Amino acid sequence: MLKVALLPDENASELIKRNQPLKDYLEEHLDKKVQLIVTTDYSSMIEAMRFWPYRLGRISVRCPTSWPKAKSDIEPFAVTVIDGKPTYRSVIIANVASGVNEYADLKGKKMAYGDRASTSSHLIPKTVLLETAGLTGGRDYEEYFCGHA
Repeated sequence: MLKVALLPDENASELIKRNQPLKDYLEEHLDKKVQLIVTTDYSSMIEAMRFWPYRLGRISVRCPTSWPKAKSDIEPFAVTVIDGKPTYRSVIIANVASGVNEYADLKGKKMAYGDRASTSSHLIPKTVLLETAGLTGGRDYEEYFCGHA
């Protein structure tokens, strides 16, 4: 059996349902049973792939930077493609009453992120704030981490 680890970026049952085509494809082309397993976070996925019998993980573009620390031989081999192009997207959302209309307006405000290791809910927004507005988390705005619940 091939165990495939999935990141908990949405409700577990929805995640399993959304990845059913991947499971079906792998079972058909590998002639092997496949089990989809939702991990609790990025770190648990990397650890599961290092020590458990998981041999495939559907993870974000950020994770490869964690792999050297994990001292593992995990190697990326595919990327999400939409309309024939590799894609990745992240958004920053502010309450209309907050007075935030551009990135620089976040100075002195509170910023909530998802998982610390998340590409879309932490690393991309944090990088955008630094590169476009010169804002550094913890210095120019307060940071809060909410996970992927």
